[in-house]
Amino acid sequence: MSYDVITLGETMLRLSPPNLLRIEQATHYESHIGGSESNVAIGLARLGTSVTWISRMTDNALGHSIVNGIRAHGVDTSQVVWTKEDRVGLYFYEEGKAPRGGTVIYDRANSAISKMNPSELPQQLFQNNQAKLLHISGITLAIGENAAETTYKAAELAKEAGYLLSFDINYRSLLSSPQEAVEACHALASMADIIFLPLRDAELLYGTSDTPEEAVTAMSVKYAQARIVMTLSAKGAIAKKDDEIIKQEAFPAEEVGRLGGGDAFVAGFLHSYIKSPNLADALKWGTASAAYKYSVAGDFPLFDYDTIHKMVHDHQSASLLR
Repeated sequence: MSYDVITLGETMLRLSPPNLLRIEQATHYESHIGGSESNVAIGLARLGTSVTWISRMTDNALGHSIVNGIRAHGVDTSQVVWTKEDRVGLYFYEEGKAPRGGTVIYDRANSAISKMNPSELPQQLFQNNQAKLLHISGITLAIGENAAETTYKAAELAKEAGYLLSFDINYRSLLSSPQEAVEACHALASMADIIFLPLRDAELLYGTSDTPEEAVTAMSVKYAQARIVMTLSAKGAIAKKDDEIIKQEAFPAEEVGRLGGGDAFVAGFLHSYIKSPNLADALKWGTASAAYKYSVAGDFPLFDYDTIHKMVHDHQSASLLR
């Protein structure tokens, strides 16, 4: 079986106090499934893009609940490596409203995928015409040496097979310092055809200007082979390849669940881009998908093709009338 997209990464159980309680107040928690690469995979599948998710997961009830939850949205999970030796990663998320921000506590050390070896990659997936694109992120580089080696190997195999490589830098300050992240990400960013990062990470990691045009240009100079796609929070997104800079304003959204918004953007962008490599169209799909995700609780991008297509179409029609 061939796919449009392959993703690789860790998915954890997320435990959150209900009703905006602080963790120290909580007597019980709501459980969600959350992982950047699987969020992207779910978004792609719900938009009609064929996608498989590679990971290494603990063979117990927690591991199966995660994989079943991802598969339920149309993602192929047949490439998951099962193990009885390691654990499922957890994280606790305390939602906050201004002036209190959200708080994350990780409990993911020695998780199953942190010990995944390159030899466990499904070699048959990395043959000619088995996929169009591999999507990975900097998170996997930061969770363990084995996971990093596996991610590098997957990228090499994908490029050898002629696939596009999509890389979300996805910096997490709880996992690595800025310098460590830059060093770990450089090899993959140098191979990538598409690089995703928010403006704040470009400033923090690479010392770019806080002007979007200057920041995306600086990243494009550093990684000239790649299309640089930069999210700008409430100001939308910007992208650059060669001398072309394209901006896309944000779609209006009332925030219900911010977690996973960046992953929804990536899913919408990639869905459009692999069909037709048009940066302007892909940015519209990405920003529409992110906006819709903000209206949904939990980590998953629970949208569908018709809804996002209508948002993009209505936005284009409104722009023409201005």
